[in-house]
Amino acid sequence: MCQTVYRRNSWVVPAIPSKHFIHGLHLTGEETTLLKDFSMFCHYTPIFLTQSKPKPAMKLIHLSLIVLLTGFHFSCTKDDPLMPPPTTYMVSGTVDDEDGEGIADIQISYGSQSTLTNTQGAWTIDGLNGTVTLRPEDTDYIFSPSEIQVSTDQSGLVFVAEPLIPSTERQITNWFENQQLANGLLESAENSNVVSLYDQALAAMVFMVNNDFTRAERIFDFFNARVTSELQNGVGGFSQFRDRNGISGNYRWMGDNAWLLIALNNYKSLTSNNAYDQMATAIGNWLMSLQDTDGGLFAGYDSNDNLLDYKVTEGNIDAFNALPGYTTFHEDLLGFLETDRWDDMDNNLMAWPENPPYRYALDNQTWSYCMFPDYPVSALTSADRFLTTQTATINGVSITGYDIDEDQDVVFLEGTGQMVLAFKLAGMQSESDLYLAEMEKILTASSLHTRSGGFPYVSNPGTGYGDVALWAEADTDIALSGGAWYFFGINGFNTFGVERNKNIPTADKFWIN
Repeated sequence: MCQTVYRRNSWVVPAIPSKHFIHGLHLTGEETTLLKDFSMFCHYTPIFLTQSKPKPAMKLIHLSLIVLLTGFHFSCTKDDPLMPPPTTYMVSGTVDDEDGEGIADIQISYGSQSTLTNTQGAWTIDGLNGTVTLRPEDTDYIFSPSEIQVSTDQSGLVFVAEPLIPSTERQITNWFENQQLANGLLESAENSNVVSLYDQALAAMVFMVNNDFTRAERIFDFFNARVTSELQNGVGGFSQFRDRNGISGNYRWMGDNAWLLIALNNYKSLTSNNAYDQMATAIGNWLMSLQDTDGGLFAGYDSNDNLLDYKVTEGNIDAFNALPGYTTFHEDLLGFLETDRWDDMDNNLMAWPENPPYRYALDNQTWSYCMFPDYPVSALTSADRFLTTQTATINGVSITGYDIDEDQDVVFLEGTGQMVLAFKLAGMQSESDLYLAEMEKILTASSLHTRSGGFPYVSNPGTGYGDVALWAEADTDIALSGGAWYFFGINGFNTFGVERNKNIPTADKFWIN
């Protein structure tokens, strides 16, 4: 049977197979010509009918036939001869992961049929008719949206696939996003009601590495609103700690202020946005005001505004990196570090020169390698002095990593993450991968947020730097700092990178002389 309808001008006629005859009818020459003319538009051989002079009674029948052929819309379909043939449409799109990368071999079902995404995550379905529901299906993922209904041509449809068990990096990102409060701050550990200035700087950089500048700006906006009332008020400086509502504890530790400036340096480098330039300048001025005549920086002010008249190596190197460029401030600060804190025999900076059991601290070695050009890689190999293996409180698993000091009584997750980054920057990828895997052994599911996780501050009960015991939940509750440094390590993000190349004169690089 003919499956199409042929149109000439506004007339529609069916195609008639040549094997069919119209019995008992004799058409006039005019009628035969008209029928032949219509037959030109059919894929079948036209009918050739004999001509004869019609009888009067037959002429009416002949005319009726012509009206029938030319006045009505016919279809050759068997099921419904009065309806036009159905039309079809095509749809296409992709299945992407949360970073926008296509995922191959995801099944897209529609009715009883299906297709698979290609290596770029793309899919196309043609020949659809009516309303159709598209559903991505794979037992390893959940999809958003779970289905899409279509009824006409569409392109650019996107399903986002999230693993049923998110990667460690994704769980950490989810935790940071869920942990951010309405005022922009993040508690430094779950259920802690403690907000550390250092941790806010780390969180802002985690968001920036994820290209989530809006969340980073929410942190900066909180402090920017307090430049006059806090940073530049009285003895100055932002408080090291505050509660979840933002109420300051008024203890002004200079190292944490330097870290906020480091985060602002990264923001300015990545966005070219000068919205926080005034705050950055004010922090820099406050840090420079703490410089002593020997070039070293005092530690800040206590909650009663008394000067903390001692000098912490870690805070001094933080400030060196945070202050832009290389000025007399930097030159004098390096002079202090060389004279007062450099160990020529060990080729490392000392944290507490007068106390041999705690002479060295891990962060001085990791951060110095990351921030000072041409720093000896021996700073990383000699960090073996901090290596320890402990049984994690959270799950009873044995974990090997780095303590913050040489008493080796805990695995310090933040410090182990610092070593992961330093190893990666040094091209020691196998070591970097090894300690990433060790950290992952005690990835902890959040007690507050779904599909979120992180690391406790330490693996088990013990001490921080020195012999002071850590808080009770340090080995059980997720802490911000460990997750941040894991995140920097796996992404190879050097927090000190913006101000690493200060064109330090070779003569001032005491670590290579």
